[in-house]
Amino acid sequence: MAVDPAQQLERSARLMELLARTALADQTAFEQLYRLTSPHLYGVAIRILRESAAAEEVLQESFVNVWHHAGSYVAARSQPLTWLTSIVRNRCLDRLRKHDVDTVSIDDEDHAMTIADRSPLPLDLLLSGAEAGAVRRCVEALDAGQKQAIALAFYQGLSHSELARHLKQPLGTVKSWIRRGLERLKACLDGAGVQR
Repeated sequence: MAVDPAQQLERSARLMELLARTALADQTAFEQLYRLTSPHLYGVAIRILRESAAAEEVLQESFVNVWHHAGSYVAARSQPLTWLTSIVRNRCLDRLRKHDVDTVSIDDEDHAMTIADRSPLPLDLLLSGAEAGAVRRCVEALDAGQKQAIALAFYQGLSHSELARHLKQPLGTVKSWIRRGLERLKACLDGAGVQR
């Protein structure tokens, strides 16, 4: 069954937004990300490990990893689902190596990657490149404090209180920078026509 490119773009944009919000320690976004992607990612794990308990455990470990490292996702390198799939796949392969189990043949692994691979179409790459440029311009338009606070929260996963200590600023100031910065980013991205 062919996948509608518009739906695929919309889904990718939604997952990118959820990953960005997860990087800012947004638990609601993380829960939505889990609900949207866990069935597919569980399927990848079960095809590689062939055991439901092990697949569930790897899925849980993978999402803990996503929670801690969502800020390391780079949209220019891969689609969000491809990035998430690679985390699950690598965890599965690590588990197989660790337990010295040789239950996956080359054909099985290739089949799992074929199913998991949601490579972007050329149009998707062009649009994501244009959107990345718009995002960069919107981020550059932020005040220095807003930009620094959001970057540290996004890339380092710092909480509000950790940011306040790191930036040597009052907690209220840091919260204000992040809230206003995200509002400005949203308005800028909406104005640029970037789908979230």
